[in-house]
Amino acid sequence: MTIDDLRGWQSQMGYTQAQAAETLGVGLSAYKDWINGMSRTTGKPVSIDKRTGLACAALVANLSEYSKNPVN
Repeated sequence: MTIDDLRGWQSQMGYTQAQAAETLGVGLSAYKDWINGMSRTTGKPVSIDKRTGLACAALVANLSEYSKNPVN
């Protein structure tokens, strides 16, 4: 997932940065680092991990958390 993908996801979902961070289960500062592509504490580039990309895709598809015994 690229920075532009993450920004697009946030826009598509209609989330503020705070709402997006909360939905993904990360702190706002971490989310802002992803959006900026750089750590505010170290100044080093950061990447958006695969789990976050998959979580965004699942949220767009309106999937709930994984359950071994889904209710049909």
